Amino acid sequence: MSSNTKILASIHGNISKVKETLGNSDDIIVREIRLGKEGRVKGCLLYIDGLIDCGANHNFIMESLMLNLRTTDIEAAQGLTGLTLLQYLKEMVLTVGDIHDIADFAGLIESLLSAKVILLFEGYTEGFAIEMKGAKERSVEEPTTETTIRGPREGFTENLRVNTSLLRKKIKDPNLWIESKKIGKVTNTNVSIMYIKGIANDKIVEEVRRRLDAIDIDSILESGYIEELIQDKTWTPFPTMYHTERPDAIAADLLEGRVAIFVDGTPFVMTVPVVFPQFLQSPEDYYNRADITTLLRFLRYVGFFIALLAPSLYIAITTFHQEMLPTLLLITLASQREGVPFPAFVEAITMEVTFEILREAGLRMPRAIGQAVSIVGTLVVGTAAVDAGFASAAMVIVVAITAISSFIVSNYELAISIRMLRFPFMALAASFGLYGIIVGLIAMILHLCSLRSFGVPYMAPFGPFIKDDQKDAVFRIPRWAMFSRPRLIGKNNLIREQTPSPKPENGKK
Repeated sequence: MSSNTKILASIHGNISKVKETLGNSDDIIVREIRLGKEGRVKGCLLYIDGLIDCGANHNFIMESLMLNLRTTDIEAAQGLTGLTLLQYLKEMVLTVGDIHDIADFAGLIESLLSAKVILLFEGYTEGFAIEMKGAKERSVEEPTTETTIRGPREGFTENLRVNTSLLRKKIKDPNLWIESKKIGKVTNTNVSIMYIKGIANDKIVEEVRRRLDAIDIDSILESGYIEELIQDKTWTPFPTMYHTERPDAIAADLLEGRVAIFVDGTPFVMTVPVVFPQFLQSPEDYYNRADITTLLRFLRYVGFFIALLAPSLYIAITTFHQEMLPTLLLITLASQREGVPFPAFVEAITMEVTFEILREAGLRMPRAIGQAVSIVGTLVVGTAAVDAGFASAAMVIVVAITAISSFIVSNYELAISIRMLRFPFMALAASFGLYGIIVGLIAMILHLCSLRSFGVPYMAPFGPFIKDDQKDAVFRIPRWAMFSRPRLIGKNNLIREQTPSPKPENGKK
């Protein structure tokens, strides 16, 4: 429909046009009304059933128009105030806060489908679009995918405005700016970017705007659509945008100078740019003491390498480098593998694929039985495979340790990347032993160093090496010493605190 098609002066003509445009859908509600002492002013309300708050519609629109104006001579009131009918109703009668003028039919349809009440009057080619959302929505709950022992328990919902309000509650700063746009020619999905003016890099903000404006697609149903359309590199197993359900994590990213991207209809919010160490961190790292956080981060890095390399190291050592094992351990492993008909590579591939199937089945099954089935299935399959001679007990142990270590990685997308890369490393180990693993690691590191996230090197602060940013990479120094933001992200405003060390003065206790 042409955007310059004007609203008709006849309310019945407008009603017919709306119904024709929307295919006479049953959920379109039309309520014709008469206003004033003698009912001389004719009008109508249009809205979609289920999208608006009917109680608020009755209390703040219909009651204001039909009851409060029942004994009012509207024409005389207009003469006294010098206002037109629409101005008089907007400024002196309607008790709702968010009212927008509409003059074209395309805007009328867009507002109607965006959970607004349309108010039109006979003889006028303009009307009102009144915000009155009331669709059923999920309340703010604790995130299920990013649990923490210490920290806030609130998580994002599918409502974009609820999500932005959760950030407003945490960052009460006038420089927290929000820009909104609609993306998707059919879905008209609301997408917002949020950043702190003066901290975020203006070039990164402009690049986010440019990439979002370049999107030309019919539908945006989840933030994953946006991610694939604006990410720096497609063919990489590593995520180059950060997703989270936690408002505190997004608030921390904004305060470092990152840009958040909100998509209406999903509880996952994205931030850019990101660096690799960010995926091995948790919001809880900043709620515990520095020494505890450092220990937990070391455990995550150890878990990352175990989940990535444990099966391939087992294959390489048992196939090519038996001399690396103590004699007693070598004899034990040889005795276990005596009845196994497959080489270590086939054995590992079979067990890993089986476990991945069980894990995926546990996720997709109903929650009441999914976890139990995945645990029991793993135990039964592992025990049966050893008893039947399809796998050795050592291989079952290696696969189990690998699976447990993958869960220590706090970010789900990075955990999936590890699961994907594990199989190429196993193939390299089966082909070339430890030399293959080393070549694979070198190739992976070179690939990581080649990645960018909105122009920021993915491996910062390791490559390029930034000495000042090492304070919050693998280990975390005490809060009072973290006086600067990451140099490549928040370089507009590097200093974030100047709190002195909490030590008593000399000679005082």
